[in-house]
Amino acid sequence: MSLKSFLIGQPIETHREKHERLSKFTGLAIFASDNLSSVAYATEEILLALVVAGSALLNFALPIAIAISALLAIIAISYFQTIHAYPSGGGSYIVAKDNLGDNAGLVSGAALLIDYVLTVSVSITAGVAAITSAIPSLASHTVLLCLIAIGVLMLGNLRGVREAGRIFSVPTYFFIFSLFALIGLGLFKVATGAPVPPPGPPLAATESYLAVFVILRAFASGCAAVTGIEAVSNGVRAFKPPEARNASQTLLIMASILGISFVGTSFLADHFHILPVANQTVLSQLAAIVFGGRGIPYYLLQAATALILILAANTSFQDFPRLSSVMAADGFMPRQFGSRGDRLVFSNGILILGLFAAVLVVAFGGDTHRLIPLYALGVFLAITLSQAGMVRHWLRTRERKWLRNTFINGFGAITTAVVVAIFAITKFTEGGWIVLIAIPVIVYLTHQVKKHYDSIARQLSLEGAAPEVEFEHHSVIVPVSGVQRAVIQAIKYAKVLSDDVVAVYVCFDEDEMEMVRKKWEEFGMGVPLRVLDSPYRSVIEPLMDYIEDVRVLQPDGVITVVLPEFVPQKWWHHLLHNQTALLIKGILLFKRGVVSTSVPMHLES
Repeated sequence: MSLKSFLIGQPIETHREKHERLSKFTGLAIFASDNLSSVAYATEEILLALVVAGSALLNFALPIAIAISALLAIIAISYFQTIHAYPSGGGSYIVAKDNLGDNAGLVSGAALLIDYVLTVSVSITAGVAAITSAIPSLASHTVLLCLIAIGVLMLGNLRGVREAGRIFSVPTYFFIFSLFALIGLGLFKVATGAPVPPPGPPLAATESYLAVFVILRAFASGCAAVTGIEAVSNGVRAFKPPEARNASQTLLIMASILGISFVGTSFLADHFHILPVANQTVLSQLAAIVFGGRGIPYYLLQAATALILILAANTSFQDFPRLSSVMAADGFMPRQFGSRGDRLVFSNGILILGLFAAVLVVAFGGDTHRLIPLYALGVFLAITLSQAGMVRHWLRTRERKWLRNTFINGFGAITTAVVVAIFAITKFTEGGWIVLIAIPVIVYLTHQVKKHYDSIARQLSLEGAAPEVEFEHHSVIVPVSGVQRAVIQAIKYAKVLSDDVVAVYVCFDEDEMEMVRKKWEEFGMGVPLRVLDSPYRSVIEPLMDYIEDVRVLQPDGVITVVLPEFVPQKWWHHLLHNQTALLIKGILLFKRGVVSTSVPMHLES
């Protein structure tokens, strides 16, 4: 417990939950880090998609960035409506489930869960890429650096929402300031006619291409900038009262900062003729040009970029556990996800998210560009279902200004549905098929979890149940490995339970058996000792056969197996003893009509 307290802090009392909520200042740091960090790689992903056509389509990078920013505005306005319609938390899962049915909600939930895992993986690998751009000698340690970053984020979030906000606020605002400084200075140089590096030689197309398809693929790649926009609506309850107003204002501030930053960096990258190169991000090249080389401002921006990209995963560490807890409350996820830990956070969700993200990072070698094609498809599918659900909500409730709101959410749903189609077509062969297969698999598994919980509820229900008659007989069996004090204590306890008590000894050696018989005659307290032969030196098999024989003799009775156990003081002493009692308990758990109980004897050091 002392190590746990050192790492994540002292437990927080439940009644202090409201005091752990976020202000708009810390809320922006928590929920916007994913959204804002995409500025570091979204422009680069657009250029990477266009460069396959050589120089012919590079001039489309800025128009694509503007189109994506317009899409961002549409989605932000739509989610603004959602936050006020669902002030208790209007995540895509809840909205789709309430208005379109369980299956739509589960598709949305599955898509978001996948996207949150990918967000952590992409953000961490992109952050490490910023580090290795500045310090190339670290490139060979990319995967290790990614895993360390995931571990740090896990610990930070396990410490609680408010403390995570305090920890991660400084890097977020440091990045915003650094990025605005870059854009402001870059625009000043453009306005004052500062020299522009000459464009490189014309690029030849690397493959045969269809212009429309390349442009659409570039648009899909750049849409990674929009991911995270739904985070605020998922976490409305994390804000201080009035929750809906604080959350919606945070959403608008976040979208505004992102739109300005994304268009600004895309404009400058186009103006200064920057193209993606190996081991050097577009933002790194842009900073070197605008700041006049790799001086202190350059390294400050790279540090800020690395921090915000790594911390972008923090949005997922907030929303994945929260979404999992909501789905668990509905019975579609294991109930462990609904339990809050010592620091009033959903600790199990945080740990599982970190584990899945680490697996992805290792599997893809910490390469951002290999992970990007899997990214954003899920979130746009969830956004589409959320907006469609809101259309149904307004049509059903006819609340104030329902017609206007229906148009806003309907337009948002149509727009994002088109983006989903573009993603599915252009990214399918690059890995998008994995997401399209994973979503129905997760939906199927959630239905199986729900089916299991419903079955348990039916079997445990008292509705229509008649008072049960008592067991006709109670047989008590005490497995013994010899005659010592722990066994004597177990026999004393067994005699309190029933008059039918039998001690069972599994014999491996005739001489040892005779010694046990002699001691039993003196200390056995009149309880019969049944010796079981074991020619193959197994304790479990003869014991289970004997238990079955007793069940045949008393089919309407109950059997209690009393296990003598001694408990050492130090944890490592357990490693010096076999765990036969633990194995027996595990097997008996699945036998009907059989109960196991332990009688511990606590040893001194």
